[in-house]
Amino acid sequence: MTGDHVNKYLFNETLPMLYEAGRVCLPVFLFVLAYNLARPGALTHHVYERTMLRLGVFGLLACPPFVLLGGLSQGWWPLNVLFTLLVVAATAYLIEKGGAYRWTALATFLIGGVLVEYWWPAVALGLCCWWYFKNPNAWALIGALLSCALLAAVNGNHWALAAIPLIALFARANIPASRIRWMFYVYYPVHLVAIALIRIPMRQAGYLFN
Repeated sequence: MTGDHVNKYLFNETLPMLYEAGRVCLPVFLFVLAYNLARPGALTHHVYERTMLRLGVFGLLACPPFVLLGGLSQGWWPLNVLFTLLVVAATAYLIEKGGAYRWTALATFLIGGVLVEYWWPAVALGLCCWWYFKNPNAWALIGALLSCALLAAVNGNHWALAAIPLIALFARANIPASRIRWMFYVYYPVHLVAIALIRIPMRQAGYLFN
């Protein structure tokens, strides 16, 4: 992700393979989010609410540097990827609540999907992964694969599919690693701020052309 952003914002997308490699990140983020939301007791232990709060707060913190760096279609749109994850979490939460909340879940999916990065294919991918983790079935798996493939409409390539063997590989690997709480939430806005600060002297020195 960082390499992709450095390539985009500092080197005018001239560095080889970093854009393609960056397309692998989103499916991994969605997979991890879906896995955590699908854990038993997530609803009763308020996992959804805590996750949505963190995504919303750090998504807002990331907005100023994200907009400042430019490259967006309408100045502020689409909203950064933390809001994509937020729409997934909010939709899953409303589905989990059941009853009339499911109509609100549909509205959240439809409206939220048009506001965030990677649009409905990303939200659908996260929801299908969540569905599969809660209730393994062929329809959820097919939906996840199809949604991942549909990311090509946004990315312009099918590199998102490379996340599938990568996830399968690491799911079987036994690699001890310490879990650093809040790491991803904090890192996302901080790395955008760092890139924005580096971009200023690069632009002044004439290294940037956009």
